[in-house]
Amino acid sequence: QFNDPEDFAGYPKEPEKDIGKLRSRKCDYVFLPSEKDIYPENTKTPHYNIGPLGKVMEGKYRPGHFDGVIQVVKILFELVRPDVAVFGRKDFQQLAVIRWMVNHFGFDIEIIGAPIVREPDGLAMSSRNARLRPEQRKIALNLSETLFRIKNKFREHTPATLIKEEKERLNRIGGLKVEYLEIADTHTLQPVSDFRKTPSAGVFIAARVGDIRLIDNIVLF
Repeated sequence: QFNDPEDFAGYPKEPEKDIGKLRSRKCDYVFLPSEKDIYPENTKTPHYNIGPLGKVMEGKYRPGHFDGVIQVVKILFELVRPDVAVFGRKDFQQLAVIRWMVNHFGFDIEIIGAPIVREPDGLAMSSRNARLRPEQRKIALNLSETLFRIKNKFREHTPATLIKEEKERLNRIGGLKVEYLEIADTHTLQPVSDFRKTPSAGVFIAARVGDIRLIDNIVLF
């Protein structure tokens, strides 16, 4: 699922720290397989046709990403056979893809979307935040600030106007490169052109601060 090898190489890996957190929550078992356990030699990533869900946002900017996500989570589910699995809503599109996968393959697993947890300054918690230098962290705050600004004023503007204004503002910020800023239906993740014609909408953003890619989202209604 790391279609960018550099992203995988730089992704924080702290198994001992993770185990310590689990121990503090009275976790009895930890499944910590090696790469070879999950991907035997010559394992190839199949292509999954997830329809329009895979052609927007992350699917558009990270080709093959969701093929890798489905592959590794499917293997995990087959090995562990859980009754319940929890995925964070910060990766909103990934959560939707996992739900598609569970339905497609007929897994009897309850998928729970865990709410986004934010730092006191509003930045969505992420393993990647540890890689941000102090000056980069200040720049990264523009992601959540943009989402909350749109949420506060969306009733007075069209989706197109909101996206145009906020993209122009973000593009003036040094050290920040926006990949996408979308207002989309929270069920289909397809772009929304009229708030009156969708039952539920959210704002979704992906941007790079230096070489660190961050995502965030907020549900409008």
